[in-house]
Amino acid sequence: MRKLMFAALVAAPFVLSAASPAAAQNSPFTPGDYEEIGMIDVSDGGGFEYATFLANTWRKNQEFAKSKGWITGYQVLANVHARPGEPDIYLVTSFSTLPDAAEEEKRATAYREFMKQTDAQMEAASGDRAKYRTVMGSFLLRQLNFK
Repeated sequence: MRKLMFAALVAAPFVLSAASPAAAQNSPFTPGDYEEIGMIDVSDGGGFEYATFLANTWRKNQEFAKSKGWITGYQVLANVHARPGEPDIYLVTSFSTLPDAAEEEKRATAYREFMKQTDAQMEAASGDRAKYRTVMGSFLLRQLNFK
């Protein structure tokens, strides 16, 4: 119940700002970067292999995206005290705007050229990682910066 009340209090300025232009001017927040968080479960004995993938391939991909201005940052977070059913690793990627469909296709083409792989090859490599990690899902958050 407390969580529901807290969520309602936090959401109230946003609901009001959508309803009235005058109220929008009074919001204490401005929208910031998006944060996409991938949730990864690492299999027992697969930690070193997955860490090596992250340090090499994943990081290289993120640096490429950052050099193109597609993302503003990235990080790997470990869930130090993971409870049953929770991910071991969170992969966080920050970006300021969501691309439209044409931009997504443009980026996919540039990414394939950068990796020198086809979609089928990249999909197969992802499937190989399933031996030591499971992608549990992801979610998208947006920073709210105080004015």
